[in-house]
Amino acid sequence: MVKRSLQASAPGIQVAKRAFAIKGWTQENLAGEVNLKTRQPIWRFFTGKPVDRQVFMEICSLLDLDWREIAENPPAEFPEPGKALIASGINLDNLVEQVRSQRHDTIQNRCGIIQLLDIGRPVNLDDIYVDVNILEELAHQRWQAIEELQKLAPAEFDRVGMGAVNRRQMAGTAAVETYKKLRVLGKPGIGKTTFLQHLAIQCDGGHFIPTQVPIFIALRDFAEESRESGRFSLLDYIRQLFVTAGIPDPSTAGTLLRAGRILLLLDGMDEVINQDMVGVSRDIRKFSQKYHQNQIIVTCRTAFQNPKLHGFTDVEIAPFTQEQINVFVKKWFTNLGANDHEAAEAKSVQLLGEIDHPENWKFRQLIVNPLFLHVACWVFQCQGKLPAKRTDFYKQGLDLLLYKWDESKGVERDRLYRGFLLPEKIKLLSQLAAVTFEKGEYFFEQRVIERYIEDYLCHLPGHNLEPEQLQLESEAMLRTIENQHGLITERTKGIFSFSYLAFQEYLTARKIVASHNLRALENALEGLVSHIEDPHWREVFLLTTTMLRSADSLVQLMKQQIDVLVSQDPYLQEFLTWASQKSQNLQSEPKVATSRAFYLALAQSPHIMAHFNLAATLDQGLFLDAALDHLLLECSSDHSSGFAHAHACGEALNQTLTMILDAGLYKSLEQLQEQLPMAHQTPESSQSWWQEHCASWTEQLKSTIAKHRNYSSWDFTPDQHQILQGYYDANQLLLDCLNSNCEITAAVRQNIEATLLLPQGELEEREWN
Repeated sequence: MVKRSLQASAPGIQVAKRAFAIKGWTQENLAGEVNLKTRQPIWRFFTGKPVDRQVFMEICSLLDLDWREIAENPPAEFPEPGKALIASGINLDNLVEQVRSQRHDTIQNRCGIIQLLDIGRPVNLDDIYVDVNILEELAHQRWQAIEELQKLAPAEFDRVGMGAVNRRQMAGTAAVETYKKLRVLGKPGIGKTTFLQHLAIQCDGGHFIPTQVPIFIALRDFAEESRESGRFSLLDYIRQLFVTAGIPDPSTAGTLLRAGRILLLLDGMDEVINQDMVGVSRDIRKFSQKYHQNQIIVTCRTAFQNPKLHGFTDVEIAPFTQEQINVFVKKWFTNLGANDHEAAEAKSVQLLGEIDHPENWKFRQLIVNPLFLHVACWVFQCQGKLPAKRTDFYKQGLDLLLYKWDESKGVERDRLYRGFLLPEKIKLLSQLAAVTFEKGEYFFEQRVIERYIEDYLCHLPGHNLEPEQLQLESEAMLRTIENQHGLITERTKGIFSFSYLAFQEYLTARKIVASHNLRALENALEGLVSHIEDPHWREVFLLTTTMLRSADSLVQLMKQQIDVLVSQDPYLQEFLTWASQKSQNLQSEPKVATSRAFYLALAQSPHIMAHFNLAATLDQGLFLDAALDHLLLECSSDHSSGFAHAHACGEALNQTLTMILDAGLYKSLEQLQEQLPMAHQTPESSQSWWQEHCASWTEQLKSTIAKHRNYSSWDFTPDQHQILQGYYDANQLLLDCLNSNCEITAAVRQNIEATLLLPQGELEEREWN
């Protein structure tokens, strides 16, 4: 029979004391961690006296010790937690049912309803929720072959690169069933929180993982309470949630956790402020290791992937498919839009038809995000049409947000803000967005944002507020913006941010465009261009370009800044010169800039297909040199089987010969092909030939391609690779701006496209000529 108590051995006591000293705790601290009312069991542990078995194991776990190595005569066998509980007379299934019953109202109230951005009433989760899909392969870790890239249509490119093209997906619930420890990543508004709420509701109803108790925790709430108490403990937090639900026995949570009967849903790790992040992440790690039998799911923004969580599998919520968009739109109009079913059906069909129009392909890229799809439904409900540009879409949604709250019934607005018209509200919000975005502040303390509001108020005509009154007005205005519009929200106590990064980006671009005179606009554009290497500013560039009455000055400034990036490195200039000369020798007729972009990508190693995006955006007609490059890679590879290697080289050479029009190159490669072992030869003879002639044959191949195609191998330093990547990305951004339906004169466009990726010498020569 397993002993009900354990005691430490003399050597174990010494090991435990050393571990205790390293922790730097007092016995009172350790007692609190074990949730003991007194420190007497701690004293008994360190003096070698018998201690309750579970307390003994908890102490060892907190000290990062193996209890078997500390205990005096530990039992040879120890049952699993669930078996031990059953043996002690606890019926786990009954306990789960009892706890779920007592927490049912709490779960339904916390997770069964959602407060949409622009809807003035809570919405039942089931009325709007659409099952999400999960991407097991994260976008930033994905590789892609050039053959796939050549097949992509322009409409398949989106803001984050290659989007969700041909990426394997699985149902969200299937991912939860597959991985016990899961971190669900996703972009803002993609549905991370509603996914966890859906899981909680389904589990609570016994429809999903029916043997567990769901616990939903907003990590920003947990962090705030932990900071106030000075102690980060998920176990204590869960126990308090149980007490609130009428479950006062503190052992209930521990019993369920030790038996692996908890589905723990931790939402919004990216919303935890920096000062709390270490404590929160440390406690999640410690908790997940200690109670590893339980299911734990954490959500986080895709861009916020640190700190890593040991033992967790990272997956990403996929953008909506067309089928999911259809379901969402029909649900939206049925439950939030039209008053009767027929009208709702007609409205949803009409919107889906608008979305499917060819000219709305860029708009379709945006509404794969549920947030923007929701706003699209709302705009369409009010306007009966879709805007042509994303900037118009943002403006429509923003105007509706602000106007709706201004006209809402029963809203008591602050005196100063009451007099602001819609343009003045947008001007204030643009100022707040621009000053915070410029400083890289996505989250800001309350007093900081209030000072920004004070600065704005001080520059208003007729300002005569005293400092104390000004502070009170700024505080009241911040709360009014939050309460009326939801554009700025308090993430945790005293910490604010824009509700959605998209609005912060749009308002930042709007502030740049709304400069009060030409000199101010020039300064604003120069300030924007200084961020051309910062990927966080990509969307601001695109939005600014489409909002300007004339984008000539901006794209010209961008071009000048891009050329400066590589102007001081002679080796990179030599590389650009080679690419330019190579592009001029092509017998086919793609755009010259397309050829330069292609060869810049082709010369980089390893051949990451994202490097070809710029060439693919300009033109998709280059095949021969890609095939020759593939041939060289294939023949230079180290294969274990000489026969298979020779066969692969022969196949690659055959494919390449079909593309060659140059008679000299064709004949030279044909002669090399004739040297390869014949297909009817035995594997042994092919193996022998390849081992003897491989090196010399491959060198002949390299020499032939270099002679006829001006092939060159480039060896860049890590710093040069970084500069070249930044240069390449900046050119991609410039090209995307040119293609963003902006207002640019034909002469400026033609000049920029003709001089893309040119070395400094050719740029200067063109300028003089």
